[in-house]
Amino acid sequence: MKTKLSLFLICVALTSGCSRYQPKEEPATVPPPVVVTRGQEEAETKETGDGKPKIEIEVTTERPKSRRSPVKVKGVYISAYVAGTQDLMDEIIRQIDQTEINAVVIDVKDDNGRITFSMDTPMVSEIGAVQKFIPDIEGLVKTLKEHNIYTIARVVAFRDPYLPEKKPELALKLADGSIYRDSKGLAWVNPYKQEIWDYLVEVGIGAHQAGFDEVQFDYIRFSTEKGVNNVVYDEADMKGRSRTDIITEFIDYAHDKLEEEGVYVAADVFGAIIESGVDSDTVGQSYGEMANHLDYICPMIYPSHYGDGNFGIEHPDTEPYKTILAALKGSREVLDSHRDQESSQAAVRPWLQDFTASYLSHHIKYGDEQVRQQIQAVYDAGYDEWMLWSAACRYHWGGLKSTQEAAEEQQQIQQSRAAMETEKAQGRQEETGNGQPGTPVGALHRDRRFLEKSGLGAGTMIRRKKAA
Repeated sequence: MKTKLSLFLICVALTSGCSRYQPKEEPATVPPPVVVTRGQEEAETKETGDGKPKIEIEVTTERPKSRRSPVKVKGVYISAYVAGTQDLMDEIIRQIDQTEINAVVIDVKDDNGRITFSMDTPMVSEIGAVQKFIPDIEGLVKTLKEHNIYTIARVVAFRDPYLPEKKPELALKLADGSIYRDSKGLAWVNPYKQEIWDYLVEVGIGAHQAGFDEVQFDYIRFSTEKGVNNVVYDEADMKGRSRTDIITEFIDYAHDKLEEEGVYVAADVFGAIIESGVDSDTVGQSYGEMANHLDYICPMIYPSHYGDGNFGIEHPDTEPYKTILAALKGSREVLDSHRDQESSQAAVRPWLQDFTASYLSHHIKYGDEQVRQQIQAVYDAGYDEWMLWSAACRYHWGGLKSTQEAAEEQQQIQQSRAAMETEKAQGRQEETGNGQPGTPVGALHRDRRFLEKSGLGAGTMIRRKKAA
């Protein structure tokens, strides 16, 4: 009974918890919770006058034309509505200029399946997908580049209520041939359909042509709501492949196509799948396998999305530091177990919470301190990149450091990590009388919070080797 109840809560929450943009006349509100009830080569960048990393074009024999040097992202989400409203965007850019933030994630294909600016590509034009929330994408991207802000295009993948209305053959279908719809009445497209893969790649290329540096796929998963078990799939499409097989294959396919265009590829994943095989199979996301086919993997590990008792924490939302640290410790363990010596692995860039989950019985108000605690946990876990999520795009800028403060902090982190690795190496060299490894020498820096449970940073971007 407990397992069934857990699965029910997971299914309901998964479908509602990632809804990230709803076009309105006002910015979107905080999304409903996703509640988990089970336990669960450093890039060189040039400095500009304001200390922010400047995006450089890099061309080598091993990389496609116009390949950019990777940027260690500290980003914020920007809805299409806000991105297309000049006074709101001007204020966000002003705040970015004064802080360590160096990247924005902007809706390009939103949760309603609409393309948010003019994009003249075959399928987009055929189905009339454009809904121009951003009237001047060229001007926006130009302004962002002038402020040395890295641009990431958010592309919602398989939850697409618009495409099935234009091409019903691409929708998830019930046995009677009708279109499957979730609890909000929204249709989903069939991940097994190759035409959908090509459409998503088309949108990604269109975003790059508009000036975006990276494509970040969201909702690269199956629906989990009530009734989804009544969906039928054609074996001619499935070809014996499981849900996790097909999601991983899509990621590999999209990555290869977009890599040819010089685009970095990222994917958002549900935090629960990091250590839960049941959740992984349900949504079709294998954390370790996906990481071997991406440039960046972005787990959504908002403390509010973990149920009471997760990680041994009574109320995770009230313990942002501990929750993020525990989730990313799990990330490291899973990725280490899936590391392939013949290929590189995605850099981990988690989504952090910058909203108050007032819908929870046990929650705290999130502000500057809670934002900083989560960022600290990212560093303590050995990672270097992060993004903040606020559906309304209202951020606690006071929890962020200036570019100079952030640079000094990063230097301290690197020095301390290096010192810890030296300790480990010395400890390995010491042998006891029975030939077993001795106790590591010294206790240098062990009282430093950012060394707790951390290892070497995994934020290094190493390109995936191609199979011969």
